[in-house]
Amino acid sequence: MPSPSLQEALLNWFAKNSRDLPWRRTYIPYHIWISEIMLQQTQMDRVVVYFTRWLEQFPDIASLADAREQEVLRLWEGLGYYSRAKNLIKTADLLCRRHGGTLPDDHGALLLLPGIGPYTAGAIMSLAFNRSHPVVDANVERLFSRVFNLATPTKEKQTHNFIWQKAKELIPEGKARFFNQALMELGALVCLPRAPRCDNCPVRDYCEAFAQGVVSERPVAGRTKEIIPITMVSGILHHQGKIYIQKRLPGDVWPDLWEFPGGSIEENETEEQALVREYCEETGFAIQDLKKIITIKHSFTKFRVTLHCYHCCLQNCETEPTLHAAQEYLWVTPDELEHFAFPSPHRRLINHLAGKL
Repeated sequence: MPSPSLQEALLNWFAKNSRDLPWRRTYIPYHIWISEIMLQQTQMDRVVVYFTRWLEQFPDIASLADAREQEVLRLWEGLGYYSRAKNLIKTADLLCRRHGGTLPDDHGALLLLPGIGPYTAGAIMSLAFNRSHPVVDANVERLFSRVFNLATPTKEKQTHNFIWQKAKELIPEGKARFFNQALMELGALVCLPRAPRCDNCPVRDYCEAFAQGVVSERPVAGRTKEIIPITMVSGILHHQGKIYIQKRLPGDVWPDLWEFPGGSIEENETEEQALVREYCEETGFAIQDLKKIITIKHSFTKFRVTLHCYHCCLQNCETEPTLHAAQEYLWVTPDELEHFAFPSPHRRLINHLAGKL
């Protein structure tokens, strides 16, 4: 009996080994769209939790189009890159007004929607509509760098174009949905970045890097991203049983999320001095009685943040701020903090105070 083709071997493996993911149970276009947006920059196990909770709140495009932005941001909280959530609202509204509340079965039309680029459009066309569009994520890049023994970094233009072309050429007619998922699944479960499980790989016989004994050298590393450390301070301001929060500016980092004021510690400043200065600069408030709560470490994009958190109180009875770094403010009870969307470090602080960590 002749050996199966690479495509056949991969599809057979996927049929037996694919993970049970909620959006794979129906392949409803709305489900595929939401899952693909969530999967950008986020690990699979976390996305499953967020996706399940999302569908409970927004079961279809119409319900998402009718949602309040803060409701969506609160549900998205912890996934980061909040522009993704805002684009979901914009796209849902456009879909209801122009496409009858459904995702169009057209690659070009998908590209015109906010937050949908070539990768996401291809994923929707492939997974939701089973059309022959390639889908190349980091898992597929790594897999192909080994299968084709690519001696240049996957992000270099020529290598990048080669991988996408191969991904397109290899799609079996009428099986794009399962083949593209099989590629990504194999990269996620078997063709791992470190310690790849070559003994369990269904396409090992087609892998040039394995044949040459250079699997551990593929993919070739590209430029290492610079990591920038930042030390910051933030304070929870208490007054008469309520807590001060403010909403970040639209063009700032974490736009439109709520926060506790604070900022970077300048050279030769103590944590306490920095917090007093930041409160004065951002709100005009003079604060006192600073008490350390916790230090939180958080990473996002190229930054590594160390956030020192404090309790504090007003020096006088003036409760109306002069906003210099926010668009809105509120005094809320501790229980009401659950209803607002905060950046991840501040939510971790809230959870710490509530005993949820």
